[in-house]
Amino acid sequence: MASQFDYYQVLQVERSASQGEIATSYRKLAIRYHPDKNPDDEEAIERFKQASEAFEVLHDEEKRSRYDRFGHAGVNGQGGGGSQFSDVEDIFSAFGDIFGDIFGSGGRSRGRRVRKGRDVRCDVTLTLQEAAQGVCKTVEFQRHEPCKRCSGTGAAEGSKRETCSYCGGHGQVVQQAGIVRVQTTCPACKGEGSSVSTPCRPCRGSGQKLKKVKAEVEIPAGVDEGMQVRITGQGEPSPSGGPSGDCYCVVSVLQHELFEREGQHLICRVPITYSQAALGCELEVPTLSGPGEVKVPPGSASGTVFRLKGQGMPDPRVVGLGDLLVQVNIEVPKKVTPEEEALLRQLADLEHKNVAPERKSFFESLKNYFTDEASTE
Repeated sequence: MASQFDYYQVLQVERSASQGEIATSYRKLAIRYHPDKNPDDEEAIERFKQASEAFEVLHDEEKRSRYDRFGHAGVNGQGGGGSQFSDVEDIFSAFGDIFGDIFGSGGRSRGRRVRKGRDVRCDVTLTLQEAAQGVCKTVEFQRHEPCKRCSGTGAAEGSKRETCSYCGGHGQVVQQAGIVRVQTTCPACKGEGSSVSTPCRPCRGSGQKLKKVKAEVEIPAGVDEGMQVRITGQGEPSPSGGPSGDCYCVVSVLQHELFEREGQHLICRVPITYSQAALGCELEVPTLSGPGEVKVPPGSASGTVFRLKGQGMPDPRVVGLGDLLVQVNIEVPKKVTPEEEALLRQLADLEHKNVAPERKSFFESLKNYFTDEASTE
């Protein structure tokens, strides 16, 4: 739940409020906005979520301290709010005893919640051509897998997992603050509901070992720098028997020696000579699909852009192709042959005698400027 509201304002308490005051206020708000009491009322459900998120942070001394010092940045996860809750069911799982006391326990299960495994990340590097056409890539990344020695139980050979004596196998314990009873993850078994007396040595009782794995990923045509492609079910296994997480491949696209990319468009900067710009020419230019052609009209200025429609990049989110933008730049040679120098001097003499209208206007303005300056002295 991505949120930036003030937790103290949500719970309607002062920043100096005691834990008892926070719990009491939360209980009142939970009763008022509980989904069972406000069916199909989206505003009430949102207030219920906000109150639960605020309570989840402020009733924990460590989280509250970080929040007081750094605000949301101190309790944020991965770009969202500080809460662990993604939906209302998460709230019932964490604070189930509160809602059971208020509304009865018959409507919702309070058993150990099944969680999805964590997502993992890998990086994949593409050429511009691969990004344009789409490609299948083999990627490598690390994730945990069941330990072969103990078959994922975490118990050494000859021993077995035993019901956690602290929580009685429920994976959660109930803590009471005043009139509020809060259900939290068992600190002894970390929510597993069982523990091992003699842990497996290779995995140290975790039942999992980190392993490097390979997977195939289909990269769609048109992906750009920083985009993510998901490989479903290739992430970390669930710690509670739920579905595995996903693997997210973060795309990097190598720079091309001829093309620059701007969204769906490609830019190609092509040098031309002065004579080509002055007289016009048919210019052969590169495209991703092979040679293309641009007609440069006579008198084209340096920096003029010509558009080749449909010669750019696709985009996996929209239909159609971008364009290729060909920018011509007049290239001035640093060295010329004696023959070229003689011809250029002839051209310079002609240009001096036959001043173009634009140049003539400029020189007349320049002459008037200096005349005006001299007259004011």
